[in-house]
Amino acid sequence: MSFDEIIDRRGTHCVKWDKMEALYGVSPDDGIAMWVADMEFRPPACVQDALQAVADHGIYGYFGDEGAYLGAICWWMEHRHGWRVDPAAIFTTHGLVNGTAMCVDAFTAPGDGVVLFTPVYHAFARVIRAAGRDLVECEMPLVDGQYSLDFAAWDTQMKGHEKLLVLCSPHNPGGRVWTRAELDGVADFARRHDLILVSDEIHHDLLMPGQVHTPMALIDGIADRLVMMTAATKTFNIAGAHVGNVIIHDPGLRARFGTRMAALGLSPNSFGLFMVTAAYSPEGAEWVDRVCAYLAENARIFDEGINAIPGLRSMALQSTYLAWVDFSGTGMSRAEFTARVEKGARIAVNHGPSFGQGGDSFLRFNIAAPRAVVEDAVARMQAAFADLQ
Repeated sequence: MSFDEIIDRRGTHCVKWDKMEALYGVSPDDGIAMWVADMEFRPPACVQDALQAVADHGIYGYFGDEGAYLGAICWWMEHRHGWRVDPAAIFTTHGLVNGTAMCVDAFTAPGDGVVLFTPVYHAFARVIRAAGRDLVECEMPLVDGQYSLDFAAWDTQMKGHEKLLVLCSPHNPGGRVWTRAELDGVADFARRHDLILVSDEIHHDLLMPGQVHTPMALIDGIADRLVMMTAATKTFNIAGAHVGNVIIHDPGLRARFGTRMAALGLSPNSFGLFMVTAAYSPEGAEWVDRVCAYLAENARIFDEGINAIPGLRSMALQSTYLAWVDFSGTGMSRAEFTARVEKGARIAVNHGPSFGQGGDSFLRFNIAAPRAVVEDAVARMQAAFADLQ
């Protein structure tokens, strides 16, 4: 397969393309969808083959015997991330937004505080607020063009009602890969304020060259308050499978989470389990290596073209495929620079304020697309802001 293949997703119940006109006013006929975080690439052939085998068998009954599925997860985490996982610690949720919501439900009560380091993935705040919890936003400072962690400042924000911290690692948006020292700081912060730490590591496989992700589970002294979340869906572009893994080694936390899973009658769909089992394999690993190299070149082209526009700055990605562009240098209002992107360049993107405090001057662009599409997007952006050049 070639990542250069342009696949027409219009009219296929694809939220990214079929909802962008209603939400952003950008027609799929001549616009580019760069908002929803899925890729414009086919998944590895092993995933398609696994689904085809299920379809060829033609019986769609209840799934049983998760041995191969759990074994594939354990193999992947150990071989790709140096992290040994006990199969008994693995829960399967309907994706990691559901996993986050389940953690909020299991480990907090209405009125409790849930801490986020913002700007951060918008779905976290959505489920926290919907659950009647108090959203506590700790805004990350920018240092040399990258987000950093200011624990001293955040210590002063804590009021004592906070029970849970949701960490995005690697971070979305901005693509920061947190260092081991930074993760030690997160662990210290969680202990200092007696917070259960939920580490969402869904982007851990999508790294730029030279970057190394450290699983939070490898940090000392945090296991008794740690909940890990991972998923194959982002890595292999199978988001529609809606399966994610919540991995809890601490027996007490595991029991609390398992009780809520049982109370709500949650169980995964079989198609997702077949796909994940196939993806977490040597063939899947080879595909990931190739897609990461392709994304790195996309990021180079995008950043070079966007940063050539006076007043615009694309944050250098260390991971993910979600470029985070700051428009503050243009002196324009948010309404004006957003209109230039959506109406001028005809590109649908995520709006910065939806990511919480610190996002006002930003837009997020999904660059996981064929190279020609990324080059077209850059050309459109340069034309939309031509008067600044």
